[in-house]
Amino acid sequence: MTVNLSTNNTTVLLVVTKTVTLILGALITFLAYRAFRRQGAPALKALMVGFGLVTVGSVLGGALYHAADVGFALGVGIESLVTAAGFSVLVYSLYVGVDDTGDSRSPSRQTVTERDGRRRGAD
Repeated sequence: MTVNLSTNNTTVLLVVTKTVTLILGALITFLAYRAFRRQGAPALKALMVGFGLVTVGSVLGGALYHAADVGFALGVGIESLVTAAGFSVLVYSLYVGVDDTGDSRSPSRQTVTERDGRRRGAD
């Protein structure tokens, strides 16, 4: 029985990097969830869903390939589809989150005085 070390090393590398991606993606998704619960802004909800989809998508291909015995190409295709959907939701979250509050404290409505550098409303 011969063991191909390069294949094993590649598999270990992929498992480690996908695990780190899953942990960090879950953390970002959780923090976006907490921000949404605190603020209630629809953009934060979309941000949470988008990061969740990107995270699941990045891990899904390998999981389907190994656990569900799905072909490699189909697994990568599903992974790419879910990741692309996540990025689409992220784009939406940024689009709806841009200056939709009308808050006078938003950076677009503030000026900085040259004398002391403090922010003052532009109104």
